[in-house]
Amino acid sequence: MEVAVLLSYDSTAPKKATNLSVNSDLLSQAKDLHLNISSVLESALAEKVLEERQKAWLAENQDAIARYNKTISEEGAFSDKLRSF
Repeated sequence: MEVAVLLSYDSTAPKKATNLSVNSDLLSQAKDLHLNISSVLESALAEKVLEERQKAWLAENQDAIARYNKTISEEGAFSDKLRSF
């Protein structure tokens, strides 16, 4: 999944400063562990963006997927006659 996340956005795009509100205890623990908070956030955000895009794609294509599945269940796949197993 990591490869898909990396391909889901332009990793060479410039960084942009932003303000965030984060649970103070969580932030303190992350700093104590010397975590790169920007990097952790960017990775988590990339995964979330990919997840939401996948959900949107499935929603946009659900009718076509249902029609395809119905056709396959009624008529079989084009390769059914070619299989030897």
